[in-house]
Amino acid sequence: MTEPFRQPHPTKRLAPGARAHLDQLLRLMTDKKASDLHLRPMRPPLLRIHGKLIPVDAEPVPSEVISEMVAAILSPSQKVQLEERMSVDLGYGVAGLARFRGNVFRQRGTLAAVFRRIPFEIQSLEELELPEVLREMTHLRSGLILVTGPTGSGKSTTLAAMMKYVLAYRPIHVITIEDPVEFLFADDLATVSQRQIGTDTTSFPEALRNALRQDPDVILVGEMRDLETVSTVITAAETGHLVFSTLHTNSATQSVDRILDTFPGAQQRQVRIQLAQILKGVISMKLVARQDGSGQVAALEIMRSSPRICDLIEKGQTEPLTEEIESSVSYYRMQSMNQSLLSLMVHGTISCDEAMHQSHDPEDLSLKLRRMFPNLEETEDTMSPSTADFSQITELQQFRKLYEEQEEKQRLLLSAKDERIAELKRTIEDREESLAAQQVQIDELSQQQSQLTGEYNRLRQEAQQKIDKLSERIRELNQRLMVSAK
Repeated sequence: MTEPFRQPHPTKRLAPGARAHLDQLLRLMTDKKASDLHLRPMRPPLLRIHGKLIPVDAEPVPSEVISEMVAAILSPSQKVQLEERMSVDLGYGVAGLARFRGNVFRQRGTLAAVFRRIPFEIQSLEELELPEVLREMTHLRSGLILVTGPTGSGKSTTLAAMMKYVLAYRPIHVITIEDPVEFLFADDLATVSQRQIGTDTTSFPEALRNALRQDPDVILVGEMRDLETVSTVITAAETGHLVFSTLHTNSATQSVDRILDTFPGAQQRQVRIQLAQILKGVISMKLVARQDGSGQVAALEIMRSSPRICDLIEKGQTEPLTEEIESSVSYYRMQSMNQSLLSLMVHGTISCDEAMHQSHDPEDLSLKLRRMFPNLEETEDTMSPSTADFSQITELQQFRKLYEEQEEKQRLLLSAKDERIAELKRTIEDREESLAAQQVQIDELSQQQSQLTGEYNRLRQEAQQKIDKLSERIRELNQRLMVSAK
């Protein structure tokens, strides 16, 4: 069990005033480099550090103290929303410390709250150790880029790093629509307008519709929550804007399916066509514990737009997307989540056990590991396995089954690619035949043109000779007439 933090000033000795109580806890949260602070009635405050919730060594917080803390920071409109909806999102800042994104909600008839720390200083893509391909995406002129993952996976931090790069290197207008505003951006080479739901605009769809009339180049939508927002985002991406947004999904396949499932069945075919044209990238994230215990690092699945990806999305065939991602590493610099975990493990950033624990498909990852490191899972125990242990036979059979399944997947994938190659070859042959036939026609027409040009020149020369003769005859007649007249 994780030991609680020893806090020299427990809850009962906090400075007077509800806001001061909260600020002190938020300072402790920042000092401990925690990502989240949980306040629950009759429990000590909880801090999430490196993905684990750890209690503060303090007395339990009474429910009335939490109510006082909440009342001290909520605006009148937020209090009304809390009463009506039993939950409210808010942004809160402590001068010289950090900003915090909070959610206050009711549970068991009492109030509870969770605060997430949002540093004033926005980290760069390099500091976050994110792939170079994310920087390339920020230079796109239009389309839709999604950053997806579960809560606490680093979506907001990654988007903020990408926006920081956009603001520093592109002379454009950026509009963000958030609930609430998290990272505070400052004008750089680009200018930025940040709008918060509830204070600057009424809703995501309304803000998006207005944004299209505010001369934007890049639009950041905090989250695609409903049909109207998704539909407006697609329209904005279609009209020549670069749109960034987030989804709570775990992979590119889930992201595409989630967007399509948002629409009624009758519209999904049209949406597939639109999505195939505008979806430029899906970045699916999760945070993984570092091997040295110094924190967490992001593992990313990256899908980019390619002819094959667009074709699969348009046809509604999302299952082969992962295989296409894994086979497009070299040219398009895509990668699956397992490939990202494997890269982190190869570089010694995370352990093998952590990679297997975080993988959505550990069997596939295990097979990749065995192919790259045949002796990876050999133990240091010098004792040889017993020849009477049937589990060894069972384990070998399981390994063989995994290899056979993977070989079958590869065979099907290669077969599909061979069919595609054959189809492209037939198309090329047909086009070559068509081009050859057209070339024959061009040669014939060129020959006819040459003949007609020669005939035209001959006739023109003969006509000119006749004209010259007639002109000479006219001159002779005029001279005779002049002599006769004299």
